[in-house]
Amino acid sequence: MGKSARIGGNVKIGAYATIGDNAKIADGCVVESFAQVLGFTELGANSHIFSYAVIGSAPQDLKYRGERSYLVIGKNNILREFVTIHPGTQKDSRTFVGDDNLFMAYAHVGHDCAIGSGNIFANNATLAGHVDVGDKVVIGGLSAAHQFCRLGDCSIVGGCSKVVQDIPPYSMCDGHPASVRGLNSVGLRRAGFSSTVISELKKAFKILFFEDHAAGKARELVKEKVAPLAEVQKLLDFVSSSRRGISR
Repeated sequence: MGKSARIGGNVKIGAYATIGDNAKIADGCVVESFAQVLGFTELGANSHIFSYAVIGSAPQDLKYRGERSYLVIGKNNILREFVTIHPGTQKDSRTFVGDDNLFMAYAHVGHDCAIGSGNIFANNATLAGHVDVGDKVVIGGLSAAHQFCRLGDCSIVGGCSKVVQDIPPYSMCDGHPASVRGLNSVGLRRAGFSSTVISELKKAFKILFFEDHAAGKARELVKEKVAPLAEVQKLLDFVSSSRRGISR
């Protein structure tokens, strides 16, 4: 353990685990045997890192020259065996992970990513650098997201998918490359969305992704034909702000 590492109360650290000099580990965390918490990493309360996970090691980017950058991980996260999460690449940049996420074995989060809360990364789910993931997203096993892609709230990406464009919120996507297959109705019900909201989102999805309209015209039709709910507007805002394009 590094001499200047800051360890909270009731923290359990297993045999042969490595805690770097600049690491901060909050109360109630568990770091299993042979796990590593390195660099300027902050681990939130009651998080659990399993054996052989490596958190906060130098980013896999040829531009990186050892600048001080950060990895900030929220509370109640579970990082299973061999998970890797990297900090930012530029001075004072950071990778951020919210709360209550599950990273299954071998999942990888690249440099400069921003991850929300309540997400599930299945085995070998992989994010390149600068990927944004919202809240309550499920990423299937052996799936990979290209750099600068966004994965919207309450979306689900099927296993072995290749994500090269933005994944709309509330969507169910799959394929190589990933494309929208429909509304994530099951996930929305589990997340507490009302039947009215789900019904209106289905209408919006039909217009945006399954009818033959130009993108601008499709958004106009949604505004005309779908109830002006906050969730519908969130979907429209996401689609209209995309830089990489939308998986359709």
